[in-house]
Amino acid sequence: MAGEGGDYTARRLPVEVVYTEEFETLYEAFLVERQVKGWSRAKKEALIRGDYEALPPLAANALKRAERRALRQAQDEDAPSGPKTDRKS
Repeated sequence: MAGEGGDYTARRLPVEVVYTEEFETLYEAFLVERQVKGWSRAKKEALIRGDYEALPPLAANALKRAERRALRQAQDEDAPSGPKTDRKS
């Protein structure tokens, strides 16, 4: 039923509010919610604790992981995919 919470949360009751923040507009709140949903668990826990100094290093760790992942993907694309045969028509 609309306005009574999501199905995901309803199946995981009881829930406890651990962090809140106020915004000028609903759109700003939406953008921050989407951003936080993409964070690692460690970064979310730092936010909940109010440990704002821990957030930048956790973001840096995520950036380093993303860079390593992109490098591996590029290397995989450049690697030979197996024996090649010359086909002459």
